[in-house]
Amino acid sequence: MSDQADGETVVIVAAGPGLGLAVARRFAREGAAIGLVARSRARLAELAEGLRADGTTVAVAEADVADPVSLRGALAALRELLGDTTVLVFNASEWVEGTPTGVGYDEFLHGLRVGVGAALLSVQEAAPAMRAAGRGTILLTGSVAAEKPSVAAATVGVAKAGLRNLALSLHRELEPEGVQALTVTIRGVLQGPSALDVDEIADHYWRLHTQPRGSWSAVVSHPPEAD
Repeated sequence: MSDQADGETVVIVAAGPGLGLAVARRFAREGAAIGLVARSRARLAELAEGLRADGTTVAVAEADVADPVSLRGALAALRELLGDTTVLVFNASEWVEGTPTGVGYDEFLHGLRVGVGAALLSVQEAAPAMRAAGRGTILLTGSVAAEKPSVAAATVGVAKAGLRNLALSLHRELEPEGVQALTVTIRGVLQGPSALDVDEIADHYWRLHTQPRGSWSAVVSHPPEAD
């Protein structure tokens, strides 16, 4: 993988004003074009305005990531506007209240559709072009909930564990074809007084994207775990 993103197209699914924007700015500094997917049209307009003010090439597409038709349409629209995705960043998750014995079945499935199903669909949309090019990066934003699930919000842990397992499978499938796929386990919170620095996380994503093939791993952490 080149150490420059000039000519790259980075698509961020479930882009927001925190980590999503930080990642967009980090890759844009290297010359990447940015595609943003989110449910809120107003949020997309605000994010795009800020990025374009910095001279970034940006395209946006509104979608409900839990709806496969909506998400496919958004990704197809970005592909038409920006070309093939070379870096996919998946940030979607859904906070669903409820213990394992108390959560509603439909609410549980909704959490899985957002947190895992939408990731699978996003990868399936991006992977063919990456395979054809023999290069590409897929970054799935994970959580420590995959390892230490909450009883009060059991769905979140199940979804993040599923995302982690998906990353492991993708790594084994795509690494021989030159495509890097991994999940980044975020060991902390992204909001509030004790929040992690999203710019540091974004810089970590950039370093992961540019690391040599022999360094690839299916699961990494931020902050990195001590040896």
